[in-house]
Amino acid sequence: MSQFLSSRYVNVQPYRPGLQLHDRPYVKLNANETSMPPSPAVRAAITDAFIDGLGRYADPHCLAFRKAVAEVLDLSAEEVFVGNGSDEVLAIAFRTFFDDVAPVAFLDITYNFYRDWCTTFGTPFTEVPLNEDFTVDVRALEAFEGPVVLVNPNAPTGIALPVEDVEHIVRARPDRLVIVDEAYADYSGETCVPLVKRYKNLIVVQTMSKSRNLAGAHIGFAVGRKELIDDMRDIKFSTNPFNVSALTAAIGIAAMKDTEYLRLCTEVVEKQRDFLAGELQRRRFTVLPSKANFVFTRPVGLPAAELCGELQRRGVLVRHYDQPRIADWLRITVGMPRENEALLDALDDCLFEAVGLR
Repeated sequence: MSQFLSSRYVNVQPYRPGLQLHDRPYVKLNANETSMPPSPAVRAAITDAFIDGLGRYADPHCLAFRKAVAEVLDLSAEEVFVGNGSDEVLAIAFRTFFDDVAPVAFLDITYNFYRDWCTTFGTPFTEVPLNEDFTVDVRALEAFEGPVVLVNPNAPTGIALPVEDVEHIVRARPDRLVIVDEAYADYSGETCVPLVKRYKNLIVVQTMSKSRNLAGAHIGFAVGRKELIDDMRDIKFSTNPFNVSALTAAIGIAAMKDTEYLRLCTEVVEKQRDFLAGELQRRRFTVLPSKANFVFTRPVGLPAAELCGELQRRGVLVRHYDQPRIADWLRITVGMPRENEALLDALDDCLFEAVGLR
């Protein structure tokens, strides 16, 4: 670190994304992206007239985008906040609602960025342990007095909490905020979005990087009561009013409105998820019941970290977490058929070379 780094950031632990390697072609199954193209409507939205207008600033209020989200989710535009990916949306929510006094609760095995934001912003936190089977301890979250952040389905486990259980957590303490990160909810068939009409202490965050195949565009949004969204917008306008480019907004609007294409894409992923889980189980791997676009699996034959390295050597990237309770597990993004077959072929080669398993 330099001598000029602010003392408040001395203990910051930066988030580390999955490997982004470019030294050779890879089957990339380590970042929960997709090789499926975005909606055809996205390409149609980028016209010559649109490009000619890029010399002007985008609408800092993102009104057209918010209206598109509101129309699809049966909300009002005043109940929608838009950001440069759900990571920015969540970071703004953390800055807006959490302080350096009351601790925030999230799960001990969950999206690592929650811990990193708390460290960066000086917010104390409490990690609530998952049950032994990696399910969520709903009663512990109900009992916690401070704000709660919950990704559902959970990452990296992929296990989904029923909406009625999330509602129990929200309803248990109306005087504390609950943020539900639904990055993978489109693959689960359930969403907490309708709950924002009934509860003033709930924010639901979604991304267009997964089910809408727009990871490269980086678009996210939050929904909640108007007063919550107004608070977040005030903080955004105090830091970066033009956080969403005109190009990003146009892409987002087109993809958001194409709900039929969303349905088709999620069906493909769900089918491939079932196939991949079955093939891993056939190889005697333990696989958790995922409702996301990835599977969480405990391999046999090789330690998880070593198997991750061997797969990388064969041109296949998966994700390993060197942390307590899950060091023996791998998170594998559900790919398209050719990608899943390439993974399984590489996996068989690794196991055969190591222990003669085929």
